[in-house]
Amino acid sequence: MLDLRWVIENIEEVIKKLSTRNADFSYLNELVLLQEQRKIVIADVETKKALRNTQSKKIGELKRNKQDASHFLDEVASLGDEIKDLDDQLKNIEDKIFNILSVTPNIPHESTPIGKDENDNIEIKKVGTPRVFNFPIKDHIELGEKLNILDFERAAKITGARFIVDKGLGARLERSLIQFMMDLHAHQHGYTEIIPPYIVNEKSMFATGQFPKFREDSFKVTAGENVWYLNPTAEVPTINLHRDEIIDGNQLPFNYCAFTTAFRSEAGSAGRDTRGILRQHQFNKVELIKFTKPEESYQELDKMLLHSEEVLKQLEIPYRIVTLSTGDLGFGMAKTYDLEVWLPGQNMYREIGSISNAEDFQARRANIRFKRSKESKTEYVHTLNGSGLAVGRTMIAIMENYQNKDGTITVPKVLIPYMKVSVIE
Repeated sequence: MLDLRWVIENIEEVIKKLSTRNADFSYLNELVLLQEQRKIVIADVETKKALRNTQSKKIGELKRNKQDASHFLDEVASLGDEIKDLDDQLKNIEDKIFNILSVTPNIPHESTPIGKDENDNIEIKKVGTPRVFNFPIKDHIELGEKLNILDFERAAKITGARFIVDKGLGARLERSLIQFMMDLHAHQHGYTEIIPPYIVNEKSMFATGQFPKFREDSFKVTAGENVWYLNPTAEVPTINLHRDEIIDGNQLPFNYCAFTTAFRSEAGSAGRDTRGILRQHQFNKVELIKFTKPEESYQELDKMLLHSEEVLKQLEIPYRIVTLSTGDLGFGMAKTYDLEVWLPGQNMYREIGSISNAEDFQARRANIRFKRSKESKTEYVHTLNGSGLAVGRTMIAIMENYQNKDGTITVPKVLIPYMKVSVIE
């Protein structure tokens, strides 16, 4: 969430910067009017409360002197009604301000390229050369079904479309990737491992920017009077680890490596990537999360990008990095790098992870602050999140890049200790 005072003091600049997201943000001008109304109502309330206090004291004096206080009692009662009406007006104004800010996205960082959509993303790096095959390429769907390691038909019977049953060495491959990624980030990169709850509450979804904007993409879970939501990404529970906390600044940065199963309804993706496991309702993911001081967040973002890259480097799979343009930038993010892996079955690079800096946008929503010293004022942390990586898409990349002419799949060297075999056949 953006800072109200800063938005109002820089309203033209804010609207101009947000307009690079290719939407109309002129509605933010209403905040200036609402804030003026808010100030007037607050001043009126404070004046009437002060008068009520004065009159209440007079009533006390009159009663002590056994004098008639009925006139003042009527006046105080009338003031009480007026104050209640003003309090209701104030709440209505503040609700309007809150609702406007809650649906307003983050301001893109000055280094984020301006563009209309994903076609304006800028490639900044390419690593590895796509393999040249001397036989017809199979995609992961054909490979998985022929090797009997991916079962789409039975998953659909159990649940429905966009679910998968991993079988045999397919299940072992997914499990091995999770352990490999967690080991890499914990042992080599120094992240603290966590496995958070897979179910989160409304406040958690709001804090990270999923609500209210992406409510339709969420799976709702109810049990009696309890209402929860299935976690759409490990970012949600992990950011909320420190919601409503004041952190000792000397302890920052916090670095977490979280594993969760994630759930997304993909409500707005009808017809896109419906075949295979590229876009599932349920998928496993390893996520990197950082809480940093503001002045260190972009340095930490660069580190996180290198950590995500290392997964593909060790798996020896070609990939590239693009900087997202303002037209493709996520709701809560100021800057994002996408890690795109080469998929021979599609003959193109596809996103396998995003590495983003939300700056203080999520911290304001989640009320996560820090103090540099006991005497210093509180400040909002910066939050960063990055895929480390999406496990299902990494499986696709391995299956397609390491496929053999006979339909088998060679296991990447780094995974053999986990897989206990060198070939999936």
